[in-house]
Amino acid sequence: MEAVQKEQYAESDYYNLPENIRAEVINGQIYYQPAPSRIHQRVLSEMHTAVNNYIKTKGGACQVYPAPFAVRLDEDRKNVVEPDISVICDPGKLTERGCSGAPDWIIEIVSPSNISHDYIRKLNLYADAGVREYWIVNPADQTVLAYSLEEKQFHVSSYDFKDKIKVTIYEDFWIDFAELSL
Repeated sequence: MEAVQKEQYAESDYYNLPENIRAEVINGQIYYQPAPSRIHQRVLSEMHTAVNNYIKTKGGACQVYPAPFAVRLDEDRKNVVEPDISVICDPGKLTERGCSGAPDWIIEIVSPSNISHDYIRKLNLYADAGVREYWIVNPADQTVLAYSLEEKQFHVSSYDFKDKIKVTIYEDFWIDFAELSL
């Protein structure tokens, strides 16, 4: 995944892209994204269903959105991303175009073409923005890295697709990967 070079891109450039183009603006650069694979979409569907079902049973203000869903992470408008799954618990962050500010929980599902994008570029971006929890799900090696933000720094735990993983932003929510239809 290569950035397209220009002096600086911003939120307005993101919204002026053709509808059929998937891209993100990170630190003022556009990163185009290829269409996701079938397994990527299967993992996305299973995880979105698990998260959505939990949120629906608990009620409250939190809402879950699958990609494509625009998240503007900062006021300078140089970071607009499309996480695979975004959980937003502050309804004041929701706009007609997506989310303005850091979601509480982001899940990214790794594709072969975006490995460093999710593991490095977005990890640092999400930590700096104040995302409380960030999961990187890698279907190829069947692993999950779960990051939780503590004092402006992510702490990581490593799991595989046989594990039951605690969602730290909730007191009583676990996702059992062995029970997902992957």
